[in-house]
Amino acid sequence: MPVALSTHRTLGRRPAGAMFGCDRAAVSSTFREVPCLECSPFPVRSGRTDSERLGICQMLRRIDMNGHKKTFFFVLVLAVFAMLAAACAGPATLEDFTPKDASLGGILIGADEPIKIATLQAMSGAVASLGTDQVRGVEIAIDERPEILGHKVDLAFKEDDLCSSEGGTTGAQRIVSDPQVIGVIGTSCSGAGVPASKIVSEAGRVMISGSNTSPVLTEVGGEKGAAWQPGYYRTAHNDAVQGAAAANFVYTKLGLTKVATINDGDPYTQGLTTAFGKSFKDLGGDIVLATAIGATDTDMRPVLTEVAASGAQLIFFPIFQPAGDFVAGQAKEVSGLEDVKLMGADGLLSDTYVTLPQTKGMYFSGPATPKTPAYADFVKKYESKFGEKPIQAFHAQAYDAANMLLDAIQAVAQQKGDVLYIDMKDLRDALYKTDMQGLTGHIVCNEFGDCADAVIDIVQNTDATPDITAVKANVLYEFRPGQ
Repeated sequence: MPVALSTHRTLGRRPAGAMFGCDRAAVSSTFREVPCLECSPFPVRSGRTDSERLGICQMLRRIDMNGHKKTFFFVLVLAVFAMLAAACAGPATLEDFTPKDASLGGILIGADEPIKIATLQAMSGAVASLGTDQVRGVEIAIDERPEILGHKVDLAFKEDDLCSSEGGTTGAQRIVSDPQVIGVIGTSCSGAGVPASKIVSEAGRVMISGSNTSPVLTEVGGEKGAAWQPGYYRTAHNDAVQGAAAANFVYTKLGLTKVATINDGDPYTQGLTTAFGKSFKDLGGDIVLATAIGATDTDMRPVLTEVAASGAQLIFFPIFQPAGDFVAGQAKEVSGLEDVKLMGADGLLSDTYVTLPQTKGMYFSGPATPKTPAYADFVKKYESKFGEKPIQAFHAQAYDAANMLLDAIQAVAQQKGDVLYIDMKDLRDALYKTDMQGLTGHIVCNEFGDCADAVIDIVQNTDATPDITAVKANVLYEFRPGQ
């Protein structure tokens, strides 16, 4: 029987849903034969809940079975039609959303599609431990939060930044070639971070580093650094802080006044030796030599001979392996350096470096190791998953970076049925407003993207510290900005 509204208005013989493009047979079945909870045979959007389908079905059946209801039910039918029209509209598309900033756009995540993120870390060569340690931190964060709003979190890319500009460029280009990747945790090395952050930013995505420390990527003296990019953030400290920490230790704790610095031309090593030199001079010390080597150099004797002639009491060389291996080893062979102390930084604070015999007695600056129950629990998960304790200095920072990104995605995601939409301007804004308690402390971002709760430890490698865990625990000095 048709659904009669009054003697003047009828719907004829077309079931209500058919007027809005729904399958006629399915709607008829829904009216007469199918139990209410099985209203779903007609094309209802996948996001419609059982309670909504039940409401639609019950109202339609009530009207159908009482064909001579008064005109009052006309209003009810209109409401039903509105619900059916929405139900039959199909899944949401990009056209259903308006980006806050057209130049950044947004990312639509369809039903059953994953939320894609990526890592861009040093995964090969002498610095592989720096990147591997951070990828592991990201993987633990994903293990703890495998999905957001019903969508799986997928680490879709694990690119190698090669700790170089070329590696950062290539890896970033590969990642942004996938339009579904929302954000990147990386890079390991600041030299890779400079080009990578530009590529990621221009693609409208976001990038958070757990170990880039060069000031040029964020802030130098209260101004944007030369390589600053919108949408770039870091949970690692700014080396303006690490440089001050190392300088204070050398001048006030060791009582030394003459230092030589060696960099390898990388933005990280240049930035840290510059920051150290400024702070050391401000304290009253003297940088008797500021020199450089090539990252691939193997014969360090000419530079070390120059250092010996300078009268330096300590060599500060915040570089990477393998060059760091040769500096430490060959320093013992150069006349005049017998009593000169050696100091590296977090780029050398790894399991593959501190176990070398020539590094015994060396000092290192680097991020403080957390001392909280949450960090102890993290280390247990790390050891259980990977069969060893953390192998470098920045696993906790990478874990915090991953959680920072996942928190922001969840906060800004717009949900229509099973479809998510991530507005990229909203995401960037949410990241700049980050205020969270991480493994490494209270994570709050400033306008330049510096988010770290920066605390620097000075540690020493001795005969009593056989591995990286023991070295990091042998803290001689802790530095907090402003102390």
